[in-house]
Amino acid sequence: MSLVKEAIPLLEVENLCVSFRHSDGVFEAVRGISFNLMPGKTLAIVGESGSGKSVSALSLMGLLPERSSEVRAERMLFEGHDLRNIASAELNGLRGNRMAMIFQEPMTSLNPVMRCGKQVAEALILHQKLSRNAARNRVLELFEQVKLPRAEQLYRAWPHELSGGQRQRVMIAMALANNPRLLIADEPTTALDVTVQKEILLLLRQLREAYGMAMIFITHDLGVVSEIADQIAVMHQGLIVEKGEAADILKHPNHPYTRGLMACRPPLDKRYFRLPVVKEFLDGTWKSADDIAQKLIIPQEKRKQDLQITYSRQPLVQVQELSVHFRLSRHSGGEKVLKAVDKLSFEIYPGETLGLVGESGSGKTSLGRAILHLLKPSSGTIIYRDEPVEPGQAEQFRQLRRKMQIVFQDPYSSLNPRITAGEAIREPMIVHRLNGNAKSQKEKVIYLLERVGLLPEHYYRYPHEFSGGQRQRIGIARALAVEPEFVVLDEPVSALDVSVQAQVLNLLGELKNEFGLTYLFISHDLGVVRYFSDRVMVMFQGKIEEVAEADNLFTNPQSPYTRKLIAALPGLGIRSAN
Repeated sequence: MSLVKEAIPLLEVENLCVSFRHSDGVFEAVRGISFNLMPGKTLAIVGESGSGKSVSALSLMGLLPERSSEVRAERMLFEGHDLRNIASAELNGLRGNRMAMIFQEPMTSLNPVMRCGKQVAEALILHQKLSRNAARNRVLELFEQVKLPRAEQLYRAWPHELSGGQRQRVMIAMALANNPRLLIADEPTTALDVTVQKEILLLLRQLREAYGMAMIFITHDLGVVSEIADQIAVMHQGLIVEKGEAADILKHPNHPYTRGLMACRPPLDKRYFRLPVVKEFLDGTWKSADDIAQKLIIPQEKRKQDLQITYSRQPLVQVQELSVHFRLSRHSGGEKVLKAVDKLSFEIYPGETLGLVGESGSGKTSLGRAILHLLKPSSGTIIYRDEPVEPGQAEQFRQLRRKMQIVFQDPYSSLNPRITAGEAIREPMIVHRLNGNAKSQKEKVIYLLERVGLLPEHYYRYPHEFSGGQRQRIGIARALAVEPEFVVLDEPVSALDVSVQAQVLNLLGELKNEFGLTYLFISHDLGVVRYFSDRVMVMFQGKIEEVAEADNLFTNPQSPYTRKLIAALPGLGIRSAN
């Protein structure tokens, strides 16, 4: 008789189905998925938005709306608790105690009118019945564990006073407060700087080992998965299309959808005319990475010739000694000033894509907006086609503003929720008196909608009726409405699924060639910037660390800061689609 005790799964899910009722009928979001999770292991659930990843996790936690959703399963056991028919009181005892969840956007998950430390202490007081003083001491310990600096100060801080990475660490501390056996992390690193992302992934691995807990890690990025997962389940349209050991799937993906997710990330060792997209793997256009390389790879000699032509021209934009300073506070020692941009000088050439990379707070967005005078420079000069950009000369500045446009990071907040997509695109035509009468302007809007991959009927829809990728396409169409020459792209793909990101990057490349555009491409993702840019400029604390041709900067970085950014890129070994 064997004395070896067989390991018992912490979580068992068999044939889980989740559906939602709405005015048009019933939508089945999850269609019969099954998986087990062992203690101390991490299961990564990977897929695009709408694949059913988060819905599956929320159903385990009992966080779906009861009136509009239905959860069915043949088996859904957690530590012997049947989650299908569990009483509300019992579920409340498990949630936040034995089961905990880290949500994608900590700013919307934290109470904005409650100090950070008290929010974490609240969970301890509720579940462990600690006194307020004991709860406070435990919170300070947790803040130290998740490597939050100045724990005492951050205990009293409001959520808006913290950076994105710090808010995420507060959420992790809250999730760990009651020593959970299961931690669900829903896109915990999306839109974070690559260095902060690396720190959060390392922290989660360390905490998993320290607490002996199991983890479900939800993401759309297989590169991130390689850093943390033991097993992977790939979801597509509510189904698990592939699952198994992480190393096996990352090295030898079987399903076309999995291969597509891996291939649509910008490669780190080659440059394509355009990125392959998931749809092309599902319809059989691509079978392997070798197939893609033969058809799409740009010969080095061609790229070299193209760059020689680009840099033989006169600069389109010249930035000379540009500074942007913010007054923070006045105190007895004088006035405190933040130098967001500090005496920067550089040129951007016609037809070039200049990539601008750096962590949050490095001054990237301030620089981009100052070039367009959306933010008033403290000093310095911007020259466009040999003419100074000076707001004081109203008509000249209006003409220059038409030639210099911007696509914002968050298209939802930059679109008026009260006007339709078509009206939003037409609006700058009206301001600049372009394209004749209303009928002609509408025809131009419909052309632009179709050119960015949308439909004519989208003219009449409002921003909330579109997905994130569709809203970004509307923002691009709006920028193109005035026929610009120079466009600042401020983090245009940072919050998008990798598959949608590939589609938008391809679109931006096509539009650049079709309309003769010049780009300043701002991002914190050095992999995306390297792929899309001709040159890359690295910023740190308001200054330029280095500028170089994109491939040269990546293979031979001169600055320690640039080397740090490159080292933080996840999944260096899995960018092949084989």
